[in-house]
Amino acid sequence: MKKRLDNKWALVTGSARGIGQQIALGLAQLGCNVIVHGRAEGNTQKTQEMLKATGVEVKNVFGELDTEEGVAKIIAQVRAVAPQIDILYNNAAISCESTPVFEFSMDVWKKSFQVNVFALAQLCNAFGPGMKERNWGRIVNLSSGIADQPNLAPYSVTKAAVDKLTKDLAYEFKDTNVRVNCIDPGWIRTDLGGPDAWDSVESTLPGMLAPVIVADGGANGEYFRAQDFTLFD
Repeated sequence: MKKRLDNKWALVTGSARGIGQQIALGLAQLGCNVIVHGRAEGNTQKTQEMLKATGVEVKNVFGELDTEEGVAKIIAQVRAVAPQIDILYNNAAISCESTPVFEFSMDVWKKSFQVNVFALAQLCNAFGPGMKERNWGRIVNLSSGIADQPNLAPYSVTKAAVDKLTKDLAYEFKDTNVRVNCIDPGWIRTDLGGPDAWDSVESTLPGMLAPVIVADGGANGEYFRAQDFTLFD
């Protein structure tokens, strides 16, 4: 039996396409109201159309995550269209061009950390306290199984930071019904994953929903792998 999420509100960053779009669709199919996020206004139209048949409320926000000010504008939009955020799905991330590890510029390192780590932390700061106050919430952070690729070090190091932040946040919420986990979607054929990746974007469901539907008091600070899940219990 699928766990229902009726009347919950979720923000899914980077849900105009790819994995984020699948996450938004999966949440909506469980009755969750969804805030779709895209980098530019109008980018979310396709996702919004996909969610129409589910009958849930769908809102959209837009903006870049590459500056603190940009993230603040997204947060303000979210607060204007939803009563609260029950589920924060930090899906959006950027990779980098393959480069010899000693040749990455500091600008690449800084931008990678801003989008993949600092923006995520800023969103958690904005919506985590409300979850704690209401004693219910789910925060899911996208991780990666990337290994042994120093040519993509800025990306892989930011994902290691995301994993550690996930554990720290999980401990903060350990005595509540807020659960914080991270998940590796697998190597997926998207703009980020590239055309040679092993799995289709559709293969990320239902696994990407596993950290959301964990029981209150269930998995917290854990590392999920979407490709381990093929059917709901």
